[in-house]
Amino acid sequence: MTELHPVLRRLGMTTPIVQAPMAGVSTPALAAAVSEAGGLGSLGLGAMSVEAARAAIRETRRLTDRPFSVNLFCHRSEECAPDRAAAWLEWLRPEFARYDAVPPESLREIYLSFLDNDAMLTMLAEERLALVSFHFGAPSAHAANVLRRSGALLATSVTSVLEAQVADAAGMDVLIAQGHEAGGHRGVFDPQGADRKLPLHTLLGELSQTTSTPLFAAGGLMNGRDVAAVLQAGACAAQLGTAFVAADESAASPAYRTALAASGSASEGDVTVMTSAISGRPARCLVNRFTALGARNDRPATPPYPYAYDAGKALDAAARAGGESGYGAFWAGSGVRRSRFIPAAQLVATLTREWRAGGAESA
Repeated sequence: MTELHPVLRRLGMTTPIVQAPMAGVSTPALAAAVSEAGGLGSLGLGAMSVEAARAAIRETRRLTDRPFSVNLFCHRSEECAPDRAAAWLEWLRPEFARYDAVPPESLREIYLSFLDNDAMLTMLAEERLALVSFHFGAPSAHAANVLRRSGALLATSVTSVLEAQVADAAGMDVLIAQGHEAGGHRGVFDPQGADRKLPLHTLLGELSQTTSTPLFAAGGLMNGRDVAAVLQAGACAAQLGTAFVAADESAASPAYRTALAASGSASEGDVTVMTSAISGRPARCLVNRFTALGARNDRPATPPYPYAYDAGKALDAAARAGGESGYGAFWAGSGVRRSRFIPAAQLVATLTREWRAGGAESA
């Protein structure tokens, strides 16, 4: 089946390929290249200031006149108890000491949730975007109404039927079904709640029976065979993240790219693992020193997101200054071994050709 869903046609897409937002890795050049190639490029704005986010949007518009999406974090802000932060920093102290460094004295809330950022809402409405997507939850009714009046379609990641019901009640135009295979942060609305850890195809099956909202599928997708499979399972588009981390236009560091490449030649066994030690929320990462640290039995209670990320970034910076890149937040999905190191437009064209061939080319 090659007929595109109406929501994709509204977004100017000629192929059902969505580039995941990937805060910290996506760039205007990447988003523009994907959209120019007929997919939907995306910008991850969750870690940006309002000014930096507006600049990224306008730079993308300079590079393409085609629609693209932006993504924000909708996590519920939490206070970080001083004793919890102190225990975490003390636990990390020996790791900092390996690189002649000391942990920060306290932890900061380094990312402001979109739920608490009226200035970001105002800017997005002014910029009149094609699609605004969310992670960790849904926006407030007020924010959704403001964005909808600006002409934007709205989407959010869901990992369960219950979250999909909440998203539908919030008026989302698209649900991004995130399987447990997906790289980066789990989109769970409540990180303290039970996570069924559903594989993507199981999740798609459940959602297809309970909602009529269009579905983008995300989780371990790397080639046209994967795209064809999720479309057959009920999705109208495939959202790929890890596949685009390796693209020429991404902001992935040389160390990140080296780690991606190494995964392809790694011996048997899992090359990714879910960890909350780096940021305070569960996220799938390439196995490295930080994920091993997070698996230790003596680990104290992890500070909430994004406070733990403040410590994680400080440790990574200290280690990199000492020549060690093994503490990086090298987010990657379960399909990472199949990464292709090519320009984004070439990747979109290849994925499209493979998909139209029914996935046979990438079998």
